[in-house]
Amino acid sequence: MQRNSKIPDGQTRRGPIVLVGMMGVGKSTVGRRLAARLGLAFVDADEEIEKAAGMSVSEIFERYGEAYFRDGERRVIARLMDGAPKVIATGGGAFMQEETRKLILDTATAIWLDADIDILVDRVSRRDGRPLLKNRDPRAVLVELAAVRNPVYALAPIHVKSIAAPHDVAVDRIMEQLTAWQ
Repeated sequence: MQRNSKIPDGQTRRGPIVLVGMMGVGKSTVGRRLAARLGLAFVDADEEIEKAAGMSVSEIFERYGEAYFRDGERRVIARLMDGAPKVIATGGGAFMQEETRKLILDTATAIWLDADIDILVDRVSRRDGRPLLKNRDPRAVLVELAAVRNPVYALAPIHVKSIAAPHDVAVDRIMEQLTAWQ
């Protein structure tokens, strides 16, 4: 759990709280619990993309490819960033898109939910349907993605490390960070 030095002293939270980080880190589960604690609405960006497209994320990837998915993801997240207080869980690649990242950093409180590779491998192994892992070794993919993505996720002003513990521990850590930030 760290407070990124990019948060100016005295700045207060505004608009949505957006969780970013690798697949399997728990953005959706932690996001739901965080929203409940804060009395806010919760939105899973991937679920909103699936509703808008009328198909699963995996189907979008298979039928149209990653570039098409990322374009839809960008549009959905832009719609969700309406300034209303809520908790939004993004897909692992959303923050990698420059336009989406800028929108999140400019209009929301971005929180990088981070975890060690071993924890991520364990968590992603419990669930099928992750397009970037299809027919690939999860550990190899996650190591490769982390090398590219973690420096970008680090642009989020709040960094919370998720450990091999109940997700409520991560929620507690986020609450501490939000309280310290306000």
